[in-house]
Amino acid sequence: MRRALLLALLAVLACAGTAAAFTPTDPLASKQWYLEDDHAFDIWPTPPTFAATVKVAVIDSGIDASLPDFAGRIADARSFVGGSPTVDTDGHGTFVAGIIAANMDTQGITGIAYDAQLLIAKVVKPNGEIPLDAETAAIRWAADSGARVINLSLAGQRDPVHLDRDTYSQEEANAVAYANAKGALVVAAVGNSDDESGAPWPYASYPAALPHVLGVSALTHTGNVPDYSNRDGIYNDISAPGSGIFSTFPSSITALRPTCVDQGFSDCGDDEYRNAEGTSFAAPQVSAAAAVLFGLVPTLTNSQVETLLEHSADDVNAGTGCPRCALLRDSLSGWGRLDVAKAVAALAQPLPAPDEFETNDNAGTQAHALWGTTQRVQATLDYYDDPVDVYRIVLRRRQQLKATVTAAWPGASVQLELWRPGTREVDRAATVRKFRAAQSAIPGGVQHVRFVAPKLGTYYVEVRASAPGFGAYTLQLKKS
Repeated sequence: MRRALLLALLAVLACAGTAAAFTPTDPLASKQWYLEDDHAFDIWPTPPTFAATVKVAVIDSGIDASLPDFAGRIADARSFVGGSPTVDTDGHGTFVAGIIAANMDTQGITGIAYDAQLLIAKVVKPNGEIPLDAETAAIRWAADSGARVINLSLAGQRDPVHLDRDTYSQEEANAVAYANAKGALVVAAVGNSDDESGAPWPYASYPAALPHVLGVSALTHTGNVPDYSNRDGIYNDISAPGSGIFSTFPSSITALRPTCVDQGFSDCGDDEYRNAEGTSFAAPQVSAAAAVLFGLVPTLTNSQVETLLEHSADDVNAGTGCPRCALLRDSLSGWGRLDVAKAVAALAQPLPAPDEFETNDNAGTQAHALWGTTQRVQATLDYYDDPVDVYRIVLRRRQQLKATVTAAWPGASVQLELWRPGTREVDRAATVRKFRAAQSAIPGGVQHVRFVAPKLGTYYVEVRASAPGFGAYTLQLKKS
């Protein structure tokens, strides 16, 4: 099936080379400047049907389901804070949902993944509070409901310097890991500095700053990174337009301005949304692009889609309007600006290697179990998105282990380590002295570890990317 889809895609791309991109017929699409900036439809000569079976979860303040732009778009909806999920008294969720999947027709606006199916999870209380238990339950519900993409345009402050201000939650991390293991790509806004303790804020917020989450920052009309968009050298993965965004908005709120012409849209909303800005509105553009890729090739894994989006992005630098942005990946814009057309075109090239063992990011139950006296596994690492893989093995007393990891990408630098029984978290300072059993010498592309077990137990083999880079590796284990 995948080969047939790729052949069909190649035919479309061939046509796109000689035909102009189509223009949405929705009368308010001209206000969606980000569609052109994202190259949302540049590769298609005519409107395709590409995501009709793809479910995108919007975990937010609910949705105004009465708006025509959402007719036929809502697959399921549930509230985790009481009230109806299809009534949105805040507006944020309706705004986000429109960016993703507003119908392409002859009215209103159009979403980038205009035929995707929405899973609406309401997690915002009337006072604006987002209870942690509501958010985590919603993430798990979305994953269980078949979401291929989960959009989280919400953020909790991360501050590794002042831990009293840091909002890390193990429950949130567990829910995200659960969704990832179920095959969903989690996309999250990196957060806005006006919600933090200073601007510009140097750390991505949670859940963007969690493993396997695609963190999205914002850009302005001119291609610059605004001060409100949080920075981060590791967890800011990609950027998209976030200033002056136009979208759907609850009719109950726009009705408060009855003389405004565009009822049900953000230019008739309150001050916060009439010229909306924030990483919250950049993230759904990336979520929609992910839905397009899943729709075109349903067999893609979440990590493959994440890699395709990141490495097809257009670099953001001084020449494109951001004087503070360095060439290639940087803390302000990640890998660069979302380019939907390039991401789609990348499907016709060799795809990124999948990793069937994720999420295996730590010791304990997260580690993937390997049995037998000889094992050879192939997997992937990414210094920014997936820097650590952990495997659990059983060694008898006096049994010798020979482990070798070979990384395949140019200039690869990896580390191989072995952890003793009882290890709960690899690479934590308190863990290192007590539980590390062995480690390879100087990081490089090929690493070896030899070890004789002093006692029977479950040991943990860790493969870690020790420098920027990404790609496939082979791990070979032999017990004797």
